[in-house]
Amino acid sequence: MPTDTPQSVSAQNESPVVQIDIISDVMCPWCIVGYKQLEQALGRVGAGAYIRWHPFELNPDMPPEGQNLSEHIAQKYGSTPEQSAEARTRLTELGQDLGFTFAFSADSRIVNTFAAHQLLGWAQDHGLQHPLKMALFEAHFTQGLDVSDREVLLDVAAAVGLDRTAAADVLASLSKAEETRAHQQFWTSRGVSGVPSMVFDGRYLLTGAQGVETYAQMLMKVLSEQEAA
Repeated sequence: MPTDTPQSVSAQNESPVVQIDIISDVMCPWCIVGYKQLEQALGRVGAGAYIRWHPFELNPDMPPEGQNLSEHIAQKYGSTPEQSAEARTRLTELGQDLGFTFAFSADSRIVNTFAAHQLLGWAQDHGLQHPLKMALFEAHFTQGLDVSDREVLLDVAAAVGLDRTAAADVLASLSKAEETRAHQQFWTSRGVSGVPSMVFDGRYLLTGAQGVETYAQMLMKVLSEQEAA
């Protein structure tokens, strides 16, 4: 497993802590749904977490101009316009229940996320990966911004406290490109083919947005094993 330094998320003083590795793509609405469900589960069981986000590209060959969301869904999954609209409505309602705003529109687009993943890898080194991931989800799904655009990425990075000039250097130099590819290959070589995929305590894998109850059960399982060790 890649040896990034984990960072504390939702941890309280004296709370037990679970390490959770999340493989995801910023383009994946179920990734933010799954995380929000996990967040509620952590609150329910009274645990903290060390969260590490890992790169996965749902559309690694997506061109720079991206693609209209509805067209992409129809082309990739064969969904009808009605099915696509129903799915977006369901996601919007789920998001509302979880405290996240999906603002889909006729102009919503799927874009390439390799640059975003590079920036997230760099942000991990500075202890700000999780805030950046959350901000990128919001930028894409709530604000409708193009998170493949260099200036958008730099704006989001600066907003969470990262140095804009240093972030620009990371993107221009591609200094995190090789490492990002290696991390992607690590997870795909271990059978991860869909996201979100969450690894609890380095041992237990859950794929897909599993719901608050399922995440809570997994957290309690890990915590009970920690206590028994």
